[in-house]
Amino acid sequence: MRNWSSSCLSPAAFNLLRQLGKPKSVDSLTFFSSTSTRNYGFDKFDDVLNKFDQMVHMHPRPSIVEFSKLLGAIVRMKHYETAISLFTQMELLEIRHNVYTFNILLNCFCCLHRVEFGFSILGKMLKLGIQPNTITFNTLINGLCIGVKVAQAVRLFDQMVGSGYQPNLITYNTIVNGLCKIGNTSGAIKLLRMMEERGKGISPNVLTYSSLIHAMCNSGRWKEVMALLNEMLSKNCKPNIVTYTILVDSLCKKGRVSKAHDIVERMIQQGVDPNTVTYSALMDGYCLQGKMDEARKVLHLMLTRDCVPNVYSYTIMVNGYCKYKRIDDTMELFREMSQNGPVPNSVTYTALISGMSRVGRLSVAQELFKEMCAQGLVPDKMTYSILLHGLCQHGHVCEALELFNVLQNSGLEPNIVHYNILIYGMCQVGNIAVTRELFCALTVKALIPNVYTYNIMIKGLCSEGLLIDACELFKKMEEVGCS
Repeated sequence: MRNWSSSCLSPAAFNLLRQLGKPKSVDSLTFFSSTSTRNYGFDKFDDVLNKFDQMVHMHPRPSIVEFSKLLGAIVRMKHYETAISLFTQMELLEIRHNVYTFNILLNCFCCLHRVEFGFSILGKMLKLGIQPNTITFNTLINGLCIGVKVAQAVRLFDQMVGSGYQPNLITYNTIVNGLCKIGNTSGAIKLLRMMEERGKGISPNVLTYSSLIHAMCNSGRWKEVMALLNEMLSKNCKPNIVTYTILVDSLCKKGRVSKAHDIVERMIQQGVDPNTVTYSALMDGYCLQGKMDEARKVLHLMLTRDCVPNVYSYTIMVNGYCKYKRIDDTMELFREMSQNGPVPNSVTYTALISGMSRVGRLSVAQELFKEMCAQGLVPDKMTYSILLHGLCQHGHVCEALELFNVLQNSGLEPNIVHYNILIYGMCQVGNIAVTRELFCALTVKALIPNVYTYNIMIKGLCSEGLLIDACELFKKMEEVGCS
């Protein structure tokens, strides 16, 4: 894999890394399992800070192991900046860090998408004579993959191996997953084979295969998918809920819903319970094909198997019913959701508003919009676009203008789509004066008219017999290069 890219560490750091020699056999995974970092469990974040304050004022102070546990607890609470700040305070108090606390600090920077600071910390470790371990490199490799810097992750992997460090299963899985996410499936397969040949007892697990299967599904390479599944089974590596859900979701997106349903049934037969994500993917597949009754059966199956639908599950159904204008079913499901299910979110309301607007039930759509706002949900630009379009399409232009004013006062900036909808609506009712005002406002708002804008305006002017104005606007359209 060396030929993929050049060195990731600086030459000086790389030489120092070599001089430190081969790593010791104990790694930080052993450390964290033996010291049980979960000994520190806190309900409130302030309790963590109070504990740290107590520890630094104790005489003698607790060992670095105890501080590592505390920092680990803070990271599990996702307070990465605080962990970094406490790390710095420890340095100022001359509390000597070890490889484990440095690894925690590295992880914080990587989670904050600042992997470059992570490499600075690695350089500091080397200068202090603190030997990195496999977890150190795994953390940095993961940080690079999170930042979609997979080529650099591969370079670091090569340097790690070249310096005598033995990659573990986590290392391989991280690189495989990173390569799969950028579509480099051939590179991921090469790494899989390298893992089998040079892994020294490290075998691919369900996570390795699931990453590869997901990538193959995304690219429509179903033969490779089947080959990987067969390879898994031949190695007694059983697909788990993640693997099956990947297959169900991918098949549904490709329109192969019956096959996806077969997989769900096979899961149940093999004792693997589908989860909310699996069922939701299958429901979405049926909805995409307009098979709403089948989708409803899946929702019922979820409930009978004590799998609780989430807001996403219900929203899929609501959107499907609205799409096919089954409004009564939509409202029945929405009432069921409001009474027994999760709280509807902005996406649910937007789908409902869209469905009501599509069938001309504008008063209901407007009531839903008001209800949405009353629930503390903030409409986005899409919500406004949908309701504006519904109002204009059915000739309710005065209400559309009122809604447009609400949009302007909401803190959201109307875009060219909103203006196009209003211009179209005004042209439909023959209100050329307001149409012109809206068109002129585009310049003030620094919005550029597109082909659709010009077409609406020209058609509207022609409909009102203003052919000269229409010709002038057409010339202007050509002058600005809009075509």
